[in-house]
Amino acid sequence: MTKRTIKPAEGKLGVLLPGMGAVTSTFIAGVELMKKGLAAPKGSLTQLQRIRLGKRYENRNPRISEFVPLAQLSNLVFGGWDIFEDSVWEAALKAGVLPETRLAPVKKELEAIVPMPAVFDQSYVVNLKARQQKTGKNKMDLAEQLMKDIELFKKSNGCDRLVMVWCGSTEVHMEKTAVHETLEAFEQGLRDDSKDIPSSSIYAYAAIKSGVPYVNGAPNLSADFPALVELAEKNGVPIAGKDFKTGQTMMKTVLAPAFKTRMLGLEGWYSTNILGNRDGEVLDDPGSFRSKEKTKTSVLDACLDTAKYPDLYGHYFHKVRIEYYPPRGDEKEGWDNIDITGWLDMPMQIKVNFLCRDSILAAPIVLDLVLFMDLAGRSGLKGIQEWLSFYFKAPQARPDLSPEHDLFVQHMKLTNTLRILMGEEVIDHSGLDYYDPELGTAGAAEAPKPYVKGEKAKA
Repeated sequence: MTKRTIKPAEGKLGVLLPGMGAVTSTFIAGVELMKKGLAAPKGSLTQLQRIRLGKRYENRNPRISEFVPLAQLSNLVFGGWDIFEDSVWEAALKAGVLPETRLAPVKKELEAIVPMPAVFDQSYVVNLKARQQKTGKNKMDLAEQLMKDIELFKKSNGCDRLVMVWCGSTEVHMEKTAVHETLEAFEQGLRDDSKDIPSSSIYAYAAIKSGVPYVNGAPNLSADFPALVELAEKNGVPIAGKDFKTGQTMMKTVLAPAFKTRMLGLEGWYSTNILGNRDGEVLDDPGSFRSKEKTKTSVLDACLDTAKYPDLYGHYFHKVRIEYYPPRGDEKEGWDNIDITGWLDMPMQIKVNFLCRDSILAAPIVLDLVLFMDLAGRSGLKGIQEWLSFYFKAPQARPDLSPEHDLFVQHMKLTNTLRILMGEEVIDHSGLDYYDPELGTAGAAEAPKPYVKGEKAKA
């Protein structure tokens, strides 16, 4: 297999983050601590996970960071926008995800990062009120202001490349309209101040127009429509999203595939969440909750393949609740009650109580997406990066394709994509060729040497 030409990860990589609250401050604090050798990157595939190459007996299992040319953490530079003036240090203290004693070694670095005024419209995030925001004659003017911010940030920080990751709030649920169908219609909509273009889409447009890979970490419409896909492909820019897959939904994409694999029936799945951070406050608005509800409920049908198994999964009841409870802060509690059926239709129950920390789970996702999207850009990949669906509740995909939601299939897509980029054999885990070379995988480079008892197999 031919290795793809990948530009080297040289120089500084600027990380631009719309929304500099709990997730962003936790992410930046973690990276700055890691730069000083004061923290371990738990939760990050790019930093810790090993990837198998070739046959099992070859024992080639480098870390992903050793296998593909990723940017070094020491070369990451941070900036972004927010509706609050707080430095990242102040934002981290207010978020309360990490204690001040844990943050203290990087206080200087966090204090130096102050957000630029944000593009914001309260009609899309009802429960928040801006203390600083950009003003302009129309949404195109606002987009152009963002593009100037991007250009200035890159120049003033001496960055060679940039990546933008939306870590802002969940906007009200929006459906695609005519303004989203073509790039021409969308740009006219920006000039006309179309109400169908939320703030996150203005950021997405500014990033893609500037040649910056864009990631949508919320369930917002953002870049998930034809016009911005068209722009991304035209400009050769990778895009990915949407909605970081952290706690409860991650568990669904583990458990639901297990039920389907064993052909166990599903009668109902009730999920509730208690959280008290700014995300919880935003989601207390029904419009914003509808956006989150849609991504959180979409995974089951896909994981269970309901159309193929109507008797098992055609009539289950699924309900998702999110309750804003300020005393809980960022320490979210996700509770699931699952009613399944087995042999002779006998009922069984599973209960999951996940006391998770949302920002702690999201921070390594942001890091991996920054590094992988930069890799995608240097590899000449453009448009939708479905191979990164592992990280999202509602993976963006080509309109005629149903995105994969099974966490383990998503992981295989990710690792196989890395193998393809580096010219390594794709792995399918069939294993037949270890026992009968004539039944080996079609297209395999060569059949492995037959096993002889007492003799160690060699590559």
